[in-house]
Amino acid sequence: MTPNKKRPDTETQTRLLAALQREKLEKQLGYRERALKIFSHICGRCGREFSGKRLRELTVHHKDHNHMNNPPDGSNWELLCLYCHDDEHQKSAASGYHDASTRDAHTDPDLGFRPFESLKNLIHPQDEPPKSGPE
Repeated sequence: MTPNKKRPDTETQTRLLAALQREKLEKQLGYRERALKIFSHICGRCGREFSGKRLRELTVHHKDHNHMNNPPDGSNWELLCLYCHDDEHQKSAASGYHDASTRDAHTDPDLGFRPFESLKNLIHPQDEPPKSGPE
């Protein structure tokens, strides 16, 4: 803070914080309402349909993780249920998501260790081809 600027008093800070929170909520409601008008009320990941009171469980996910990127056509949004949305953000946090090239890679990273790699050979030995179809 520069020496010639005074810090706002507590009351002013409280009003500013309330105004910022109100503005944030209005923006969120704005793009959520637009997304609900554009898209069908189905989770883009698990496919569950939402209506009535359960519609509140459907959230707007920003594909590029930038909450300021809200194009009017909804091209940066997808509707996800609370559980799938949380899962998406957990994956992103675990992978250190920052690059759009990895955004749609919904596979776990290859760690090199495959504990069940030889299981197929135990079930179907090499000399006996696996059977196809019901017996």
